[in-house]
Amino acid sequence: MSVFVTVGTTSFETLIETVTSKLIVQTLRTLGYKNLTVQYGRGIYEVEEVSCSQFSVTGYRYKSSILDDIENADLVISHAGAGSCLEVLEARKPLIVVVNEKLMNNHQFELAKQFYQDGHLLYCTCSTLASTLKDMDLSSLKPLPPPKTSQCVLHIKEHFGLS
Repeated sequence: MSVFVTVGTTSFETLIETVTSKLIVQTLRTLGYKNLTVQYGRGIYEVEEVSCSQFSVTGYRYKSSILDDIENADLVISHAGAGSCLEVLEARKPLIVVVNEKLMNNHQFELAKQFYQDGHLLYCTCSTLASTLKDMDLSSLKPLPPPKTSQCVLHIKEHFGLS
């Protein structure tokens, strides 16, 4: 089983340091995960790659697309960026969103909270990631429904008086 971590195009040093810490790696191993792939973005913290029979850690800054990593993961841990969240949810992968507590007036927290309330993901902070992993029930997560694009167009037309 494998875990993919992404911070998108941002830097989120605390998340990268947390997911590669001994506590989180041991927690993931206890849960049966064998591989951790980390996309660490523009941050200064680079992932130290480790490979042994019990657990491997690999990392990279950017790729042209992270879709393969998402699709190959059994669990995705992500920053709370809207694009990253939607890409993972549309791929129907279990998602834990880690909210960056250092951001003020954080719309990302609001997004994570709403998706959580709708049953689509779990969310936490770096300080609560270990307990979230230990307590998670991924079977309770609901897939994101397909977008209702026709309704969106009707709302736009109505809003601008085009109907």
